[in-house]
Amino acid sequence: MRHALSALLVPVLSMGLAAQDITPAETEALVKEAIAFAKANGKEAAFKEITRAGGRFHKHGGELYVFVYDLDGKVVAHGQGASKVGVNQAKAKDPDGVEFVQERIKLAKTKGKGWHDYQYANPKTGKREPKTSYIEVWEGLIFGAGIYKK
Repeated sequence: MRHALSALLVPVLSMGLAAQDITPAETEALVKEAIAFAKANGKEAAFKEITRAGGRFHKHGGELYVFVYDLDGKVVAHGQGASKVGVNQAKAKDPDGVEFVQERIKLAKTKGKGWHDYQYANPKTGKREPKTSYIEVWEGLIFGAGIYKK
């Protein structure tokens, strides 16, 4: 009887964990943690840790990660890997034609922080999905992280 009950409860408990959504608060906290890490350990150490696969700024199996751009749109660090670093994304467009990096830069220059919406490829599904990102400027750099809208 105890075995049968365990067999029923394990899948139910696992479903709750698997279905856990990434929250805006968690996303914003991750960006603030990355900035705090950069302040405490230096920019280069932060960039390395942000870009390192499986590092402390990668959450939820890689679906939540930090990225850093300069104010011209060049990638300085990126949670999806080193291949993105050094690339100028200023003219990058989402599938709807939105220049989402330009929107990010505009938000950074006008408000210093906030949220913006666009489409992006979800690393878990491989499909383009609606996404919203929180960004915050620190020392002329845009630190951000995004979540997929459900």
